[in-house]
Amino acid sequence: MKRANLLSKLFFLCVIVLLNFTLTAQEYKVVETGQIQCYDEDGNTITCPSPGDSLYGQDAQYSSLEFSFADNSDGTISDENTGLMWQQVPNSQNFIWQQAVDYCENLVFAGYDDWRMPSLKELFSISDFNVGWPYLNTDYFTLASGQITKDEQYWSSNFYVGVTVEGGSNAAFGVNHVTGHIKAYAANSGGPVGGKYVRAVRGNAYGVNEYVDNGDGTISDNATGLMWSQNDSEDGIDWKAALIYAESSEFAGHDDWRLPNVKELHSIVDYGYSPSATDPDKVGPAIDPIFNCTPIINEAGDDDYAYYWTGTSAPFRASEPYYYGWYVAFGRAVNNEGLDFHGAGGVRFDTKYEGGPQGEDGERYYNYVRLVRNIGTTGIEGSTMDNNSLKIYPNPAKNQLTIVGDDEILVAYVYSITGVLLVKEESNQQNITLDISHLNNGVYFIRVITANFAVHTKTIIKQ
Repeated sequence: MKRANLLSKLFFLCVIVLLNFTLTAQEYKVVETGQIQCYDEDGNTITCPSPGDSLYGQDAQYSSLEFSFADNSDGTISDENTGLMWQQVPNSQNFIWQQAVDYCENLVFAGYDDWRMPSLKELFSISDFNVGWPYLNTDYFTLASGQITKDEQYWSSNFYVGVTVEGGSNAAFGVNHVTGHIKAYAANSGGPVGGKYVRAVRGNAYGVNEYVDNGDGTISDNATGLMWSQNDSEDGIDWKAALIYAESSEFAGHDDWRLPNVKELHSIVDYGYSPSATDPDKVGPAIDPIFNCTPIINEAGDDDYAYYWTGTSAPFRASEPYYYGWYVAFGRAVNNEGLDFHGAGGVRFDTKYEGGPQGEDGERYYNYVRLVRNIGTTGIEGSTMDNNSLKIYPNPAKNQLTIVGDDEILVAYVYSITGVLLVKEESNQQNITLDISHLNNGVYFIRVITANFAVHTKTIIKQ
């Protein structure tokens, strides 16, 4: 009997450990873009708008998981958010795609022999959108060429299932760490023009989603802690209108929807699909079929899907105004002829309004919106702004929760751990007291919007 009980306890312990490992491995921390400034439609730097203003809700106004890199002093950089270790100085050789795969798999460096080619979501996680040109923190990472050039393109492990102008049915995606873009390149092109660089990585796979259909028109990604609207806006609008649409949306019992930043929107791209895929089972927008994308007809007359705005702005080149808004192409990322040039799942930017400064390809100033909101996980606490002056107490709290700050508090929210809005209180003072006497014991998430920034944090309630 004792042995049976012991075996039972050991089995139960193994199940718990395995479950805990699975949940930990599944966590997908979306790292910040690094953008800390707000911009108007003409690319000028502005004081970040207040809630209710037409340009409120940009990337810089919402909190994200801050970059956290560690230089290991052995030619490697560890990302303390994603758990990945990176090659600090990439090989300066230009590779065709398969050569890059082989180089990473055969690499023995810094005492490790388990290096590999990074996926797009891994490679994009280190992109830094604070300044651009390069879109990379060169305090930690070295450019392969040593120069700021548009040819600073890096292969990823994502082979394209569609057909592109350059690569035909033999294309693979990469990230340009100078221009910031993601596009599909001809996999067999080599040399100083066609070849690309590679930055090797090691560690557990990063970027695995865990979707749940909530049955109310929303999709939760339990891996990232983000909730998405299942349907899109169904119409194309310019960048300013996209911000207004997102900030004013009340849907499925939530009124804290917003426009995603470029890394958040990229987190739901699924490179297993493309409208130009040769495999019928893979034909569709570059997103899991749990989402709905409005079909369109592109310039070439092909069945296609739209591009989607983000709240992240971009200059065409360094030192230029941030004329452009980043978008993600869930359909073909086409050229002026409407042909699949960059690949579905490409990440580009374009002018924010009709008649605005033009980029390289056909203008995309009427793009769609997919709403996002936080449902509460590690990585959403804090703010991109300085929130040291904002105090929320007591913690643990009982009956009442008091919030005091140096700025005027506009509105405060209390959410359950699953993202259900439980308390909403408006104010025009520097302090506010929330009645939480009706809430049960547990962990809750707090969202506070002041005149200058928004803060997400958490508290414990013990009645």
